Amino acid sequence: MNEQQYLYEHYRFNADQRLKAFNFFVVLSMFADGGVFTAVEKDFHPLILVLLGGFVVIVSGVFWLMDMRSRQLLNLTVPGLRAMEQGLSAEARVFSRDQQSHSRFIRYTFAIRALLLGQFVFGCGAVVYGALSCFGVLPVGGQ
Repeated sequence: MNEQQYLYEHYRFNADQRLKAFNFFVVLSMFADGGVFTAVEKDFHPLILVLLGGFVVIVSGVFWLMDMRSRQLLNLTVPGLRAMEQGLSAEARVFSRDQQSHSRFIRYTFAIRALLLGQFVFGCGAVVYGALSCFGVLPVGGQ
């Protein structure tokens, strides 16, 4: 395996793993959110909301860390890939051209982190709602 293949395979593998982890997070979040909504709808004990919300918070934090690590691994290869691109035409230098893009919002990282943050806030809300309901500050269910 030469240097170009090594860099390409490293980048491809880690980019693929990052997207697979994100897809898994989306599916897991749907089930966890469904559990929270079901617990509210069916008037389960408020402690169930605290536990489900805590689970959503923990999962969001763990996937945030995993995404940070995936980005670190991807960024390790970018300088080598940019150096390799110098022998290509200007149109084919995708990593170099991407570096010149100044949009912070049109990126996978922004989309992934927005969803992770939204889930984290949702989980915190479920924990607070469940805790306040446990202590009688908020009425449980439709009561």
